Formats: sequence, C-alpha cells, structure tokens
Amino acid sequence: MIVSTKGRYALRVMIDLAEHTDDERIPLKEIAIRQDISQKYIEAIMTLLSKHNLVDGVHGKGGGYKLSRKPEDYKISDILKVTEGTLAPVACLECGAEPCPKKEVCRTLPMWQKLDTMINGFFDGITLADLCKK
Repeated sequence: MIVSTKGRYALRVMIDLAEHTDDERIPLKEIAIRQDISQKYIEAIMTLLSKHNLVDGVHGKGGGYKLSRKPEDYKISDILKVTEGTLAPVACLECGAEPCPKKEVCRTLPMWQKLDTMINGFFDGITLADLCKK
C-alpha cells in the first residue's frame, strides 16, 4: 500500500482545518498558501472530503471550509479510505473484489490478511487530534 499525494495532502488540509477551529470557515486560498499546495488540487480534495461529509464547505463570497466534527472524532483510516479508495495491501482484499479462484489454496493470503488487519488497526488508532499534537 502506497499513500498517494492526494491522501497525504488531504491529511495536511484536515490538520490545517483542525488547527484553525476557532475560525468560522477558512477560505481555500488561505489553506493553499499555508500548506503550499496548489489551490486547484486542494479544490479536488475538498470536493471529495465534502462529498463524504468530512468537511463542511460553502462556496462564494464569505465561504470556505471547516471540519464537520471534532478532530478527535476523525480516524485517519476514514480520511485515507476516502482519498485512496482502499487501504488493502493486495487487490484481492479490496472491498467488493471478485473472489479469487485460488483463495482456498493461496499460501500467501493469510499473510496479506494479517497485514491488512495491521494497517487498518494502525490507522484506526490514530485520530486527527493526535496528528495536531506537537
């Protein structure tokens, strides 16, 4: 499993929003400047996060983004699953994957299942609030 730029940037944006919770809504331009990420790229990320109710966004003058809930209520796995689609280490363990015809005789499947459990457990155990601690 490799976390893409989209996943890494989404985490940076979510941390930025969490660290500025006193503000009402934060304009995308401010986040882009602070995070040194293209505003156009952040727009695509925010659309995805908003679609999955991880952020609350308002467009137009006076608009911007804020978290939908408290930082401690976000598991990192939830953010990465939205941006990456899956955290599965191999295709046969992805949600909705076609059953592998070799599943019953696959000697590596138990290893991949254990890794999948470890990855999900690791990211489930970290919250956005944890990442905000310095």
